Amino acid sequence: MPERHVFRLSGGDTRTFLQGLVTNDVNGIDGGLVYAALLTPQGKYLADFFLSAAGDDVLLDASAEQADMLRTRLSMYKLRADVTIADADLFVHRGLDDRPADGMDDPRNPALGWRAYRSDPQAVDDTDWKALRVAHMIPETGVELTPDTFILEAGFEAIKGVDFRKGCYVGQEVTARMKHKTSLRKGLVQVVVTGEATLGTPIMFGDKVAGTLLSRHADHAIAYLRFDRAQGPMTAGGADVVWEGAGN
Repeated sequence: MPERHVFRLSGGDTRTFLQGLVTNDVNGIDGGLVYAALLTPQGKYLADFFLSAAGDDVLLDASAEQADMLRTRLSMYKLRADVTIADADLFVHRGLDDRPADGMDDPRNPALGWRAYRSDPQAVDDTDWKALRVAHMIPETGVELTPDTFILEAGFEAIKGVDFRKGCYVGQEVTARMKHKTSLRKGLVQVVVTGEATLGTPIMFGDKVAGTLLSRHADHAIAYLRFDRAQGPMTAGGADVVWEGAGN
């Protein structure tokens, strides 16, 4: 599992502060984990994370690679709000077995099991999380989710990472416009790959670039495609690529 970093946000303004920043309804933490993202004002992806209640505090579980950026960005937005951002000194545990007493269901998909936050690291975890991600179209920080990503193109509505009724947040106007006033012309899809091709290989439809091959497990992969150029058999390096969703 990619390394994670857990922050503890405390103070009387914590929920209000987060509610005005992130893509999902923070009040959902009263019922378990909430998956959300922080966007630029232009609606592009900055970071994704899980939020959960810890008494009156909020835990924020993010990629370790994004921890410093998140600390800086959240501190910039904090201004005079009564919010303290500190390291939680907790470790993420995950599993697919029966949910333990301290576990919470992964909100993105039931197939992803549970998450828990504990003071000691998880000793053993041999689950093939990448295989599960590919099978259930779950984007990964730094792979499918990059600074060029619009979250609706990354399937955030399907994985319950955005709430269109919660009110304003950073990047909300662009996200709402993509939802209600346009049809997506690009986005993440699952494809079948036969042959050798690696992460980042361009996907070609004839002599035109149709997209990019991303996370792969066995003969299935997540790809970012231009839908108008993905209406038939495609190639990626030495591999054949088929988007079954296009009826190929």
